[in-house]
Amino acid sequence: MKKLIFLLVCLFSIQTVAFADSDKPIQIGQLPTKAQQFITTYFKSHKVALAKVESGVFSKSYDVIFTNGEKLEFDKSGDWTEVSCEKTKVPAAVIPSAIASYVKSTYPDAFITKIERNSKEYDVELSNHLEITFDTQFRVIDIDD
Repeated sequence: MKKLIFLLVCLFSIQTVAFADSDKPIQIGQLPTKAQQFITTYFKSHKVALAKVESGVFSKSYDVIFTNGEKLEFDKSGDWTEVSCEKTKVPAAVIPSAIASYVKSTYPDAFITKIERNSKEYDVELSNHLEITFDTQFRVIDIDD
């Protein structure tokens, strides 16, 4: 009986690992509505190279990559988690005003090329290669070069 239980646990573990990182290409119309609206609002003139869904054991996320190399990531409900515009500016309307004000006043010659957010913080990368982390109250908690 112990061997059977051990075998079942092993099989479940292997199956979980096998399905934990499955990426699947999708059409833009298969993205959550919020994600579709975000793209049409801020990236309307961009051509999509790839859209995919990443399914984990307990999570789901969406990636959109444009032909110019810019990339968007969305969570399962379609809220953005990353906007990466490596060579150009992240659209100003996407950036919280407190972060935009801080960057403009502290680094007037730089602009935000990437912004990521999660439930605890915002990470931004600037055109001068600095990385700044803000907490949810938009206070600077780290600067990395």
